[in-house]
Amino acid sequence: MAGHSHWAGIKHKKGKADKQRSKIFSKLSKEITVAAKLGDKDPGMNPRLRSAIQAARSANMPKDNIERAIDKSSAVTGINFENLRYEGFGPEKIAVIVETLTDNKNRTASNIRTIFQKSGGNLGTQGSASHNFKQLGIIKIDKQEISEENIFELAIESGADECTSYDEFHEIQCSVNDIYNVKKKLEKTIINFISTEIEWVSLDRVDIDKEKKDSVIEFLENLEDDEDVQNVFSNANLGNN
Repeated sequence: MAGHSHWAGIKHKKGKADKQRSKIFSKLSKEITVAAKLGDKDPGMNPRLRSAIQAARSANMPKDNIERAIDKSSAVTGINFENLRYEGFGPEKIAVIVETLTDNKNRTASNIRTIFQKSGGNLGTQGSASHNFKQLGIIKIDKQEISEENIFELAIESGADECTSYDEFHEIQCSVNDIYNVKKKLEKTIINFISTEIEWVSLDRVDIDKEKKDSVIEFLENLEDDEDVQNVFSNANLGNN
């Protein structure tokens, strides 16, 4: 399978370390708070919370920040966060899916629509872009945790569909419905996970001309920078060309 569409691979190369770290911590904290609010506060009993905490640790979030985010779940009784998905087309007609976690959907919708319009793109209805993608469970593990040979065997034994090793991490793919079952089996051997997420993987990539690449990257970064946005997926191929 070709490299998938998650924006993380590009954004980490872009630098801006401190600013990015603050934004990443903010998004991870929100996910921890919501996961703890919706389920058990014991990560052992709450797979979503467990995955959120593991992702926070992989991002080197301090333990105090993680504990504060869990404690906050008891304090936000009057606030209801919603997971909302937006779809549309950005510059160069790239298909884009934006996942948000928000307590004010009017604010979020307005902000997302503005970002699309300023880029020359347009926000569509739900389903307008998602047919360009398929949803998969994606589990990422640092290569220092386990060898390529052993992770491949472990992935098969755990019921995963595919396992690919990249420069810095192993990526295990499975069906959306199986993600937490596969993860539970992996946890018998693996302690530290980079992330456990349901991602939108593009079916067909759109090559971006070198001179247009900066405007596409700026558009995707503007989406990522919105405080309500948790994940951005696109079918843009931003590799070297």
